[in-house]
Amino acid sequence: MSLSARPSPDDARLLDVLREWLPTTRWFPAKGQAAELSAVASFPLAPDVTVLLVRARAGSIDAVLQVPVVLVDGTPQGAIGTLDGRSVVDGAAHPAFLAAWLAAAEGPGADVDVSAARAVSGEQSNTSVILPGARPGILKVLRAVAPGENPDVDVPRHLVDVGWQHVPAPLAWLQGEWPGHDGEPVTGYLGVLAAFVDAAEDGFELACAYAARGESFAAPAADLGAVTASMHEALVQAYGIEDGGGPQEVARAVATRFSWALSAVPALAGYADGVAAVVGEVRELPAAPPRQRVHGDLHLGQVLRSHGSWFIMDFEGEPLAPLAQRTRPDLALRDVAGLLRSIDYAAAVGGLTGDAATDWTADARAGLLRGYGGGDQTLLRALELDKTLYEAVYESRNRPTWLPIPLAGLDRLAS
Repeated sequence: MSLSARPSPDDARLLDVLREWLPTTRWFPAKGQAAELSAVASFPLAPDVTVLLVRARAGSIDAVLQVPVVLVDGTPQGAIGTLDGRSVVDGAAHPAFLAAWLAAAEGPGADVDVSAARAVSGEQSNTSVILPGARPGILKVLRAVAPGENPDVDVPRHLVDVGWQHVPAPLAWLQGEWPGHDGEPVTGYLGVLAAFVDAAEDGFELACAYAARGESFAAPAADLGAVTASMHEALVQAYGIEDGGGPQEVARAVATRFSWALSAVPALAGYADGVAAVVGEVRELPAAPPRQRVHGDLHLGQVLRSHGSWFIMDFEGEPLAPLAQRTRPDLALRDVAGLLRSIDYAAAVGGLTGDAATDWTADARAGLLRGYGGGDQTLLRALELDKTLYEAVYESRNRPTWLPIPLAGLDRLAS
């Protein structure tokens, strides 16, 4: 079933209630900027349940946000404001919204208790809600919605279809139609309910705990490498492969990334010769593997460990990036590079420094690569360097105290 959103006279009034609250949410894409907000349309999902679509524009950001709200009597804790004498509450984890969502969704379904729903704290770009029950699930309410395919829905469905078992299986999904920027209707996903992985540990938190204890992470990393390799095989089975631009394209991308990073962080100038050497080595490669569908944003925070097995999730990529960028084929080793970088971060967050950090990360990295089964080391080094340069810019802008983590990576990769 696909819902159809239409403009309503009440949309602007509801947006006025939400206007000051929206920038305070974790998933608002234009934090710290004077964003222009406008109501696009709304889905009347059930009595007292509305999904409002809000367009947020600020600088280069132009996003359509999904805001489910519920009107209730009284003044409950956390109420956003009032409309026509009733309180407006965030609907993402509200039983009335969840029941209406499940009734409208497609898929095999789940046996869940919406009255016991619990929102996951700490998520940035979306809102996830755990739904207990006989067949529990976790609902991801997509906050930034876009027309077309959503990788976080379609990729797990394809993986399950080819028999890959290391992804939480999609149980239900909901699509909607709304007016696009030019006024013509567009269709996209609003959310997906996936099977809940019980007794799960976040991969990054698990690795940090190993580092804090000084315990080798090589064995779990090897298991994760093997699961990642099997994911890439399943993605080829589901989507096929295509020829890419070869080593020259990778070399150009790394050189371009360094120029961009240097303009943002001039202190990176000391790595110029090392980066040039890596770029030169890549250019001399006779060929590169074919491109294929990949995860695209794989790191230890995107995996779960449950009952001794790894599960990979969050195939959405960067929600605000163009869909074509998030779904285009790439080198499988880019996912491996993301995991390797995450190991460095786990060591640092786990409190390791100096030789202890060097030894722990080398051991974990070797385990991951052993499990994955190798790959061209020159390409892998270049892709890891590309990721590290991005991290250096990100940390300099957002977490300056973390900048030493990617700088230590550059010391190793561009030495």
